[in-house]
Amino acid sequence: MDFLNTCRTLVDTELDRRIASQSASEQLQEAMRYSVLGGGKRIRPALTLAAATALGQSIDVALVPACAIELVHAYSLVHDDLPAMDNDELRRGRPTAHIAFNEATAILAGDALQALAFEWLADAPGIEAPARLTMIKELARASGHGGMVGGQSIDLESVGKNLSLAQLETMHRHKTGALIEASVRIGALTASGVSERSLTALTGYAKALGLAFQVQDDLLDIEGDTDIIGKPQGSDAARSKPTYPALLGLAGARKHLAALLDSALESLQDFGPEADPLRAMADYVVARTH
Repeated sequence: MDFLNTCRTLVDTELDRRIASQSASEQLQEAMRYSVLGGGKRIRPALTLAAATALGQSIDVALVPACAIELVHAYSLVHDDLPAMDNDELRRGRPTAHIAFNEATAILAGDALQALAFEWLADAPGIEAPARLTMIKELARASGHGGMVGGQSIDLESVGKNLSLAQLETMHRHKTGALIEASVRIGALTASGVSERSLTALTGYAKALGLAFQVQDDLLDIEGDTDIIGKPQGSDAARSKPTYPALLGLAGARKHLAALLDSALESLQDFGPEADPLRAMADYVVARTH
């Protein structure tokens, strides 16, 4: 996908430039760079840039907020992989941070990345202070106890339990969906004077896409190849974690995925070609192989 590839290059370059030598600890700095720059599809920052593009904003203006969101995502992966959480040893085809360094350094790297994200948002160039403040609030809400962290807590509490579809979607709207929703909303907020109608439509798109992302993740855990998905295939099933295929079956999960894609695209019906990157991102999310 051309747009995603372009965004990945821009984001990787900016991340590399900005995480240069800001830490008091050389080992911590190395662990932060390892965790952020070790690959990744950059879907969340690409969504930020696509939402900005849909509203006529320059990608250059939206780039720092997009990178801030990727820092939060990277921190969440470092912490998710820890022995006390998912206890994973492989991420993006490489040893996880606590394996490559040590557990304490991984925890501190995650802490540092989260703090750095808000510093970058607070100083984002080309965006008025009120908009930056709103973005900080959006990201804090999405990443905290009412969003991603809350969803991760529900996930840990749900191991070995049978959840209803409503319960499963509540968990994933928080754990996965909240940061995807924030990615789109923050991209929209970079555009001066964004209308409430446009923001509501983009939020509806993001809500559907966030769930679609998780359904595809669950399918890849069963059908994907470890060498391609970058983590052990079947790891969710091995931990008895509640998933869409476990609840709906493979065919049911695929049908649900298609319905979520339709819902995401329908939310963009009032947008013209300027929203094509968002449409392409939705198609990519449900068709990806890793």
